[in-house]
Amino acid sequence: MPGPFPAEFRRDVIAVARKGEASIAQIARDSGISESCPARWLRIADREDGIAPPTSSDRGGGGADQSAELRELRRRTELLEQENEILRRATAYFARDVLPE
Repeated sequence: MPGPFPAEFRRDVIAVARKGEASIAQIARDSGISESCPARWLRIADREDGIAPPTSSDRGGGGADQSAELRELRRRTELLEQENEILRRATAYFARDVLPE
């Protein structure tokens, strides 16, 4: 497995990709690297530089963003249902002591 590419090489590839004059595939072929490398480097650089790439929801697709949000919402719903059950049982327990027989 080859070692990591030098930081200067990565910066040059990112700069060319950001110009938008060529596709990622063409940049990869010209640089002699796989197509996934410049795409990944560009995502990382955008995140580090605070440049927000367009999300899949902006393009009308489902994508990973929505599935991650759905997982988070399901987890949150389950937690809230557990908390609700605890409160319901506690209310029933304390109401039993207060109600006249």
